[in-house]
Amino acid sequence: MKLERVRDSFLIWRVPGNVIAVANQKGGVGKTTTAVNLAACVAAAGRRVLLFDLDPQANATSGLGVEKLEGASAYRVLLGEGNLLDKIRPTAFERLELIPAEVDLCGADVELPRTENPLLRVATALQPVRESGRFDLVLMDCPPSLGVLTLNALAAADGLLVPLQCEYYALEGLTMLHRVLGQLREAGINPTLEVFGVVMTMFDARTKLSHEVVNEVRAQLGERVFQTVIPRSTRLAEAPSFGKPIIHYDPYSAGAAAYEVLAQEVLARLNSR
Repeated sequence: MKLERVRDSFLIWRVPGNVIAVANQKGGVGKTTTAVNLAACVAAAGRRVLLFDLDPQANATSGLGVEKLEGASAYRVLLGEGNLLDKIRPTAFERLELIPAEVDLCGADVELPRTENPLLRVATALQPVRESGRFDLVLMDCPPSLGVLTLNALAAADGLLVPLQCEYYALEGLTMLHRVLGQLREAGINPTLEVFGVVMTMFDARTKLSHEVVNEVRAQLGERVFQTVIPRSTRLAEAPSFGKPIIHYDPYSAGAAAYEVLAQEVLARLNSR
């Protein structure tokens, strides 16, 4: 594995604000699982959390037990119609609110490039949410691609959280993310964007491969990698079908324990700003 090309992009992990994009252009790495369960665990720790679902698949929405309804997403707001605060919906979980997604977000790839400042639509829409002071943490669940919605999320975020699956091919995406972050900074679109952290997911303690990947990533990226690793877990996989985060579906499972510890690490980093 060669990570030398990405190492320099992960020099700083403290961020100046509380809006974090959860992104990895590779699918199947536990991105939405991390967004949903981290949001729930931070809320359970007493913080006010907003989960902003920007993925047209709307898996974060259904993972919180919220119905996918026509017109409920942020799509029209991103086109300049309405206020994002009006799109916030309660969930069944205390202190955790949601901006849901639905299939109309698929139109963003066509419509947003036609608008003024097409990469700043999410940043503009989020401004009233920031000014409201309602939330201690805003997590944005991005699509598994580097399309217009993910680029918008990165342009709006204070920091980037990268879920990284414990297998070798997943590492290749870090180089591409590095390039995109550099381009957004250099273009002045988000000159303060920093990597908040990397979380290793789908860790299987029984395999040599998982241990090797974690050790190599830590060797290259050091403290940017969270100490917590998220285990591969049947219970984690089952929880979304019940519309519950893992701490509400099986609070005594290994997955619940891992995300609770990750939430404490995230809060420690936010508080160290």
